[in-house]
Amino acid sequence: MTTSTPRVRFSPAPTGYLHVGGARAALFNWLYARHTGGTFIVRIEDTDTERSQPELTEAVLDALRRLGLDWDETYHQSDRFDLYREAAERFLAEGRAYRCDCTQEAVKARNEAAGGPPGYDGHCRDRDVQPGEGVVVRFRTPDEGVTGWDDVIRGRVEFENRHLEDFVIVRSNGVPMFLLANAIDDIDMAITHVIRGEDLVNTTPKVLLLREALGTTEHPVYAHLPLIVNEARKKLSKRRDDVNVASYLDRGFLPEALLNYLATLGWGAPDGVEIRPIGEIIELFELDDIGKSSALFDLKKLTHFNGEYIRALDPAEFVARAEPWITGPDVPWPAERFDREAFERLAPLVQERTKVMSEIPELVDWLFLPDAPDDPDSWSKEMGKPHAVAVLDSAVAGFEAAGEWTADTVRAVVEQAARDAGLVGAEGNPQLAKAQAPVRVAALVRSKGLPLFESLELLGRDETIRRLRAARNRL
Repeated sequence: MTTSTPRVRFSPAPTGYLHVGGARAALFNWLYARHTGGTFIVRIEDTDTERSQPELTEAVLDALRRLGLDWDETYHQSDRFDLYREAAERFLAEGRAYRCDCTQEAVKARNEAAGGPPGYDGHCRDRDVQPGEGVVVRFRTPDEGVTGWDDVIRGRVEFENRHLEDFVIVRSNGVPMFLLANAIDDIDMAITHVIRGEDLVNTTPKVLLLREALGTTEHPVYAHLPLIVNEARKKLSKRRDDVNVASYLDRGFLPEALLNYLATLGWGAPDGVEIRPIGEIIELFELDDIGKSSALFDLKKLTHFNGEYIRALDPAEFVARAEPWITGPDVPWPAERFDREAFERLAPLVQERTKVMSEIPELVDWLFLPDAPDDPDSWSKEMGKPHAVAVLDSAVAGFEAAGEWTADTVRAVVEQAARDAGLVGAEGNPQLAKAQAPVRVAALVRSKGLPLFESLELLGRDETIRRLRAARNRL
């Protein structure tokens, strides 16, 4: 099968969720396909029948969909087992493979006794082991020569064949290994470019040897992406790091922001601009611009990207995107108390201060809860100050006597409360920030949040006064 346009593939194993490293690999394959007008294939590596589960396959595909990484063709390796088994039988018949009944313990014991390096020692090469329980099929690697390729990112990479152990291509349960499946599938599907993580570099010479044994002399272009590391400069780990793509999306990281950030992990546009629309990234993406140095996964930087994307949304789009966080099953207020019109009035203020969509409920819960929620830290920080009582007393009196209830009216009352409490600067100006703090905590609970005056305008005169009186009584 030949092709004149690039064909790339993302090959996840459905044994867990979509890892950010896997998402980065999928993204780079997708970007290259869309940049070149090629084909992006998703090929499910479900040869490990004991660990692969249909629900995990769907979880990976769902994460790709949520990210907006659409694909052109889909394959499951479990549907192609007969092809892999036929190839293994042919290798056995040709002497390119042999059966092996060695256990790991036996191999280890022999290596220790001989003082040799770890790894399989070729013990069964000439033993004529017959099929049976615990018997695997191993590929016979050459004893001499070098297997290498020109990697787009890493340059020339070579392995001495004598250092490559005879690797397993069919498990003892008769299930083909992914190395054999990949070699066959990449040939059958005319894969032109293999873009994947550098942790798979050591498998590449084995796949190349399998391809040659299958009778092909043409090989795809390889591009092994740099590792993604954490702040300790260690490879991201499922056991140690937060690497589940779905969890980031569930917490309110926008798909387009996450994609943009993942694109910067190893790749950069020539102009140095990092935050840009995905359409521009597609247009600019080149494999030659990928570096070989490890890429740091920086949650603070991702959060910054996300905040920029949120602020760039059209206001109506922001409200639509906020829907799961304002009407979903986990909102902290009773559903009947939610006022959509009030939220839409607040939305511009919320949007400006939101970095992750899951922050929205805490910014607006004071408006929809029957009573202000409790925040002990904010209370102890602001209400223990000497001026708190005087400010609240003056504010309650001022709010009761005020005319039209507007943000400007609220501001004027709080300014006067500052004066009444003696919070005046050297030039006679009221120290507004100091006076705002106890009013904010009494009415809106938290010492930080949305602008006070606009918030109290929405909360209403009666509810504002009620909350301030409750706080004053508590003091």
